[in-house]
Amino acid sequence: MKHTNYLLGTMLLATLFSTQALADGIRASLALAKTNYTSAEDIKVMVTLTNEEAVPVRILKWYTPAEGVEEALFKVSVNGVAIDYLGAHYKRPAAQAKDYIQLKSGQSVSYEVELSSLYDLSKTGQYEISYHTESYTLFTNNPGQDKKLARLGIDGISSAPASFYLEAKQGGIVTAAKPGDGGGTTVNGVTFTGRCSNTQQTSTLAGLVAAKSMSADAKSYLTTYSSPSTSIRYKTWFGNYDAGRWSTVKSNFTNIDSALNTQPLTFDCSCKKSYFAYVYPTQPYKVYLCNAFWTAPTSGTDSKGGTIVHELSHFNVVAGTDDVAYGHSAAKSLAISDPTQAIQNADSHEYFAENTPAQN
Repeated sequence: MKHTNYLLGTMLLATLFSTQALADGIRASLALAKTNYTSAEDIKVMVTLTNEEAVPVRILKWYTPAEGVEEALFKVSVNGVAIDYLGAHYKRPAAQAKDYIQLKSGQSVSYEVELSSLYDLSKTGQYEISYHTESYTLFTNNPGQDKKLARLGIDGISSAPASFYLEAKQGGIVTAAKPGDGGGTTVNGVTFTGRCSNTQQTSTLAGLVAAKSMSADAKSYLTTYSSPSTSIRYKTWFGNYDAGRWSTVKSNFTNIDSALNTQPLTFDCSCKKSYFAYVYPTQPYKVYLCNAFWTAPTSGTDSKGGTIVHELSHFNVVAGTDDVAYGHSAAKSLAISDPTQAIQNADSHEYFAENTPAQN
């Protein structure tokens, strides 16, 4: 990942430039060096974010390439068919001030991203790519922005699409790079890789027991609760009752519960990030455990058990959730402002399952 603090110009041999501003004052643009690629070439795109506000804007860096791509920052399609993101989905603590980058009025930042390690570019055809990311906490307020950002609610930054043609290898399959396993062992049917210590294995297994209990309770609640429209527990995390949304959440927990109890789970201890954990959504059922996981309680809010529920919900074959809002406060606000997004949010599923403090 290469970071530059200037706009692109004639330095690119052949530039395909697209730009659009959907968030108030934040303009996103993409630039490709070429319009035709072969399978032997890396496909690199330059993302530029420009603050067109009259005041500084602070953007949550998780949803930018500032420290590498850690979320599905792009929409990609080939011949009109959408392509899945192959990279990681993380569970993080609630965003703090240090997690934001500030752009002064008129300032631009640019980041170079290599796409073929993040998306399946194994087919020959015409590709279209656009920058698209959204989060309830994408921006944090600066003086003078409070009223404007209050209007935005869940906001996103998007660019207009850029396109390129790729002549790919026949039959090629691309998968995202993953940390080395560093050996492995199996305990009680659960596989551990990444040099997990005995203590780590023991605490993870305890977390798994808690996760199974939480998912079973959530599934039972959603299946048997006699008056869904009066459910405080559901409303807190998923918003006002709607039969279709209730059914979606019930299906999600049915799948989470099934995966926890019937699928071959693998836990990897090689992650050294400050986050709780992450998964690759197209590669079930392996969960990478990070530093915050080891100090989390076994059950309760932001627990080991809840983290496991959160991460399993990300797998496309389970519930295919995303990370729209992190933390108790943001998840509750999301349920009020946009229930449709709340039922797609992994933390909302985790907090519903943890149910701390308990609600009916």
